[in-house]
Amino acid sequence: MVLCVDTPRMREWITERGIESILLDLIGSLEASFTRWLEFERAPRVASHSHHGVIELMPTSDGEYYAFKYVNGHPINPSRSLQTVTGFGVFADVETGYPVLFAEMNLLTALRTAATSAMAAKRLARADATTLALIGTGSQSEFQALAMKAALGITRVRIWDIDPEAMDKFERNMASSGLAIHRATSGADAVAGADIVTTCTADKANAIVLTDDMVTEGMHINAIGGDSPGKTELETSILGRARVFVEHEPQTRIEGEIQLLPSDSPVEPLWAVIAGDAPGRERADEITVFDSVGFAIEDWTALQYLREQVAGTRFAGDVDLITSPQDPKDLFSLVASPALAGAR
Repeated sequence: MVLCVDTPRMREWITERGIESILLDLIGSLEASFTRWLEFERAPRVASHSHHGVIELMPTSDGEYYAFKYVNGHPINPSRSLQTVTGFGVFADVETGYPVLFAEMNLLTALRTAATSAMAAKRLARADATTLALIGTGSQSEFQALAMKAALGITRVRIWDIDPEAMDKFERNMASSGLAIHRATSGADAVAGADIVTTCTADKANAIVLTDDMVTEGMHINAIGGDSPGKTELETSILGRARVFVEHEPQTRIEGEIQLLPSDSPVEPLWAVIAGDAPGRERADEITVFDSVGFAIEDWTALQYLREQVAGTRFAGDVDLITSPQDPKDLFSLVASPALAGAR
């Protein structure tokens, strides 16, 4: 049997534990994994692109446990009453090759993405940051806001989306969050006075939702919407003014904001900052960018954390994924009919 956390169990676990509590735990788990970043296998995800989206596999291992996530990204899906992103993950024992956890990863990925953003902002944003601007109020937005509130003490959120219903949704969901919410009239209005700007739009296009003139000294930009070739959100001149931090540079060169820059444009590895091997923000007036595309080590960490949290609880069930014939070499015995078994 393989431990299984399906969607109903995931929802129940999150609502009982509390989103902010989980986010703070996940930040700690991510910090531990980033500190030993070089112990993991590191390779860009395997992507299959189509006209309307992409399907990806994101694998990694630390030599003891292996994990992968299946994830898609199809911006057209909401027009068909479907989710833009779906995902599931597997966590496995390297020694035997047996999976030990199978889990839903729509909700879990939203949590790990928000926790990663907050982990980076703890080192890259100004210590006195109080105001977050969100450009894009889709599926990620509430998780991002709560992560910044829990980890950095953000008290105000300024929101903008081209879809008024998306902003309605955010305001409705965050009504009891304790955050002061300003519904902006434009992207420029949203970022005015913001300390941290998160861009999280869904369109699969090289769009510009944050222009150079909207960025002021001391801002930290959390760019999480650009996550595939041909999909970016920032005016490239912003990157020339900023220190740019990335997860796995070879993958970010393919999928992140820096895909539009020369291959030798300077970037800095976030893991080195988390590990204490390199500085984060050094001056109050510098501009920092976390060009985040999501990386398999973050999913590995989320799955490991989930397994630790739910094993032996009502939040996990079992799924029979592993065949177990009495004789390990006799797989056919599981399907052989009595008549066939007795035939001569």
